[in-house]
Amino acid sequence: MRAYAPGAKVMAVIKANAYGHGLVSTARALADADAFAVARLEEGIALRGAGVRTPIVLLEGIFDKEQLAEAAQHQFELVVHDPLQIELLEAHRGPERFVVWIKVDTGMNRLGFRPEAFADALAKLRALTVPALELRVMTHLARADELEEQMTVTQLSRFQSALADAGVAEGPQRLVTSIGSSAAILSWPHALGDWIRPGLALYGASPFANENAYSHGLKPVMTLETTVLTVRSVKKGETVGYAGTWQASRDSMIAILAAGYGDGLPRSLENGTPVLIGDSRFDLVGRVSMDMIAVDVTGAPQIVTGTKAVIWGDGLPVEEIAAHAGTIPYELLCGVSQRVTFETR
Repeated sequence: MRAYAPGAKVMAVIKANAYGHGLVSTARALADADAFAVARLEEGIALRGAGVRTPIVLLEGIFDKEQLAEAAQHQFELVVHDPLQIELLEAHRGPERFVVWIKVDTGMNRLGFRPEAFADALAKLRALTVPALELRVMTHLARADELEEQMTVTQLSRFQSALADAGVAEGPQRLVTSIGSSAAILSWPHALGDWIRPGLALYGASPFANENAYSHGLKPVMTLETTVLTVRSVKKGETVGYAGTWQASRDSMIAILAAGYGDGLPRSLENGTPVLIGDSRFDLVGRVSMDMIAVDVTGAPQIVTGTKAVIWGDGLPVEEIAAHAGTIPYELLCGVSQRVTFETR
């Protein structure tokens, strides 16, 4: 990520259990990050409990005085996007120093102060009697993964105008900025800011439709593997799985694999979704069950009980599997369940 944004600091986004990769283990693997970003207070506390001393940013901020006290105790940086959060800071009487990221909503319409409200929010934060308050500013791009979409240009213009109108775009009053998430880092070099916030790309997956990680020199971090439980013969005309959604057009050999929606595989995976066994791809057939899937391995007698299979990962991009499920790689990675055994290599 540093190669894509020379000179920028890196706020590694490890929310949602590090996109399914393991919160603490990922933080340790990314020990050279300048900061970590999480969504929930509990995620930050878990990192501190594991001995992580790197700055931690709460992307959704805090919502009551108890949360603010916890954030202060653990020295979390706060994203402020709502007037209530300014009021909570104003009422806080502790001695702690806070780093506050003011979020400007430039078009995502999710969290943040609208551009015309930014100057007022900034003034209120500057007027607080908190002992030490370092103010920074960020925004989030809604369509950076659509390379021909002008919305990104519009959002950048709104962001710069908001900063300029408040007198903090340049000069001695200039605020440190953060703009670029994974899609912007990979394709919008002028939409980064002083801090970048890579998420999906850290885990070797592409945020762009119809492109996989290899297109950007990224390597998948997660490989989801399972084993063959049994191989059974299915006669021509017979069906496989619930509701009989796949019917054998010839006498077939069907491998039953130990993986299902109880492990995080989407039930929406369609017939023909590839599964990697050895160096070859085979088609998923029938519906995904809670604990099992079926794969047509006709003509591959080397596949037997105990043979390893890759659901996604090295050699089989998660982006491709997500497309077969009608979803995005974020959802697949985050959806791997707790009953899956994790190994770090």
